[in-house]
Amino acid sequence: MIDFKEKVALITGGTRGLGRAIALTLARDGATIALNYRRDEDSANRTLAEIRALAPRSILLKADMEEDAQVRALVEGAGKALGRIDILVVNAAATAFKPLLAVKPHNLTRTFNLSVGGFVAAVQETSKFMGNGGRILMISGVDSMRYLPRHGVLGAAKAAMEAMVRDFAFELGPRGITVNGVNFGMIDSDSSRIYFGDDFERVLRVTAARTALKRLPELDEIAAVVALLCTPQAGYLTAQTIMVDGGLTLSSPLAE
Repeated sequence: MIDFKEKVALITGGTRGLGRAIALTLARDGATIALNYRRDEDSANRTLAEIRALAPRSILLKADMEEDAQVRALVEGAGKALGRIDILVVNAAATAFKPLLAVKPHNLTRTFNLSVGGFVAAVQETSKFMGNGGRILMISGVDSMRYLPRHGVLGAAKAAMEAMVRDFAFELGPRGITVNGVNFGMIDSDSSRIYFGDDFERVLRVTAARTALKRLPELDEIAAVVALLCTPQAGYLTAQTIMVDGGLTLSSPLAE
């Protein structure tokens, strides 16, 4: 078991899906969690109850990652309430799934403000509460590196965030803070099911067949990689985006 006792982790988009899995993994390993959510009160409160059963001092903070002032207030609230921030996981994302030829200016603005702007603001503010040994993780997506229909805007935003991982790593490295990204292929999540709709089960089978392991990941498996990157033993790993996709992006297009 990894020991995050006495550590404080702030997780954006931390009450559902992969964010929730990461929060539970870190809490099981001893971390106190500051959970961010935007609007789903029921999911937020259910997840907080689960987290507090493991880490009683954990808190819930509402903020829209699209709004710069709210992001900065979120980080400040977490840092002041819990004393410091040792781990930041930037997971929140949203977009309009449209072909680039049909994208409107407000679609671009919202996606980039939330993903890129929210990431930058969160790291800037968190750096004020984070000391030597701090860990910053950005959750990316496979659309940053390969074509997915109607993912053009989000893929561009995630690619920008992966580039910023490298810059932040060099800017914060002299302070002993590492900055990395975690990317993955397809996962079974609410957003995946909404995006693929009635075609989800077929896509799930086809995607699983193209991985080296012939299956999709469990959310806990991706969360475990995030946790590993937060350990002291990972202190020399920085400026990287780690692909946790079971070999999907390396598979041959000729594979059956």
